[in-house]
Amino acid sequence: MAYPDDLLSPGEHVVLHKHPHWKSLVLPVLVLVLVAAAAITLAVLTDWGPIAWLVVGVLALVLVVWLTLVPVVRWRTTHFIVTSDRVMYREGVLKRTGLDIPLTRISSVRFAQALPDRVLGCGTLVVESSSDEPLEFDDIPGVEKVHSLLYREINDNPDDDHQPGERVGDGRA
Repeated sequence: MAYPDDLLSPGEHVVLHKHPHWKSLVLPVLVLVLVAAAAITLAVLTDWGPIAWLVVGVLALVLVVWLTLVPVVRWRTTHFIVTSDRVMYREGVLKRTGLDIPLTRISSVRFAQALPDRVLGCGTLVVESSSDEPLEFDDIPGVEKVHSLLYREINDNPDDDHQPGERVGDGRA
């Protein structure tokens, strides 16, 4: 799903839009499976009455909402966006927070990947700007590609692009 165009400045366009890596959903899905299995096991193996089954069902529902649904909604409402003018980070539903970094203010971009992150294809993107501390964005999918794309966007000068067929200063094509 693309980021809403009405939130962008005139002439600005989205270059990249990502949610955090799916690995952040592994634990919530595991909790869903375990809670459902425990609730079904209790309902089948016990000879409790309907009131006890209702209590188990309500408890299971509360656990699923708290430990599965909330993290999934948090994941879905977290956005890492690179536009032609800025880097944007948005998160939250009830308490919405956002961060914008103009590309002209970014001084360096780097990434870090531990072994599990390399296997899963994600990592931490570190953006240094005119602020005091570097900003770290965790669990960015395809972090190496995002790193190089962001570097290209920061350093993109249309006057320095080489067009095929053009001659370079020393006469080479």
